[in-house]
Amino acid sequence: MTQRIGITLGDPAGIGPEIVAAALAAAPAAWHARLVVFGDREPLARGAHAMGVTLPDVDVRGEGAGARATPGAPDDASGAAQVGYLEAAVAAAARGELAAIATAPISKTWARRAGFAFPGHTELLAARLGAPDVVMAFYGPKLRVALATVHVPLADVPRGLTTARVRRVVELLCESLVRDQGIARPRIGAVGLNPHAGEGGLLGSEDAAVIAPALAAPLPPATLFGPLIPDAAFRDHAEGRYDALVAMYHDQGLIPVKLLDFDDSVNVTLGLPIVRTSPDHGTAYDIAGRGLARATSMQRALALAVEMVERRREDRRGGAKEG
Repeated sequence: MTQRIGITLGDPAGIGPEIVAAALAAAPAAWHARLVVFGDREPLARGAHAMGVTLPDVDVRGEGAGARATPGAPDDASGAAQVGYLEAAVAAAARGELAAIATAPISKTWARRAGFAFPGHTELLAARLGAPDVVMAFYGPKLRVALATVHVPLADVPRGLTTARVRRVVELLCESLVRDQGIARPRIGAVGLNPHAGEGGLLGSEDAAVIAPALAAPLPPATLFGPLIPDAAFRDHAEGRYDALVAMYHDQGLIPVKLLDFDDSVNVTLGLPIVRTSPDHGTAYDIAGRGLARATSMQRALALAVEMVERRREDRRGGAKEG
């Protein structure tokens, strides 16, 4: 089975070229032969120059669509380029050539103008790789959080939240914690939707009617908790009471993640046949090309992709440790 890791350059007019260049420069030499960058050399070289790093000798594949992109000035050409990089990487993964993809940030606005018909990376990967259930999760030093719903208006969250969906998120999170994080007996909490987790029905019925049933059946080897009171659950997780939490909607999970783990958190897509990681930030056009981008999250995304591929390769040996 291939152990190659794909890296997409993201929007060449954003900070993608800078953070990818910095991540490549920081990568151990032993990784270089395994890495494939889907992007044009010109913006990657400009990114390396801006960050003051030297690019290692890695496989770079681009068709020139983003070669003349101007940092901080996205346009139709840069929009088409970022879509092309992503599609090329996903096609390679579908052919069995990649075990993982680490994706630099794209602009949903400019990608949509280029014909990108998906809300984001996650939905494209699920469709192209035939994954019926996928979950957006964030792994950082202090918090691991999975989302039951993602890019859904807040008013629509209660309608989109089902017991089956919450259960599936918990299952995929459990699988990843054991296989990808090496936690033999994960402690997983599900956060309530409403204040005080519904306060016995006084503040909403979803916690008892939707979330609690999803946690009722055992899920060996995990221990499940919830519905948890939202305003205390993330503090308890940060203090070590849980190995991961399931949040019911986007900002419920992302606000604590970006507060505590902003530079170090990695976006992980659960449920795919390959590993997919990404930094937890956007294209940052306002600082693109100036060498001001913080590459920590991209470096961690690449490192986590390599780590997860290695763990999956060793999964048959039963190498999980206690969490």
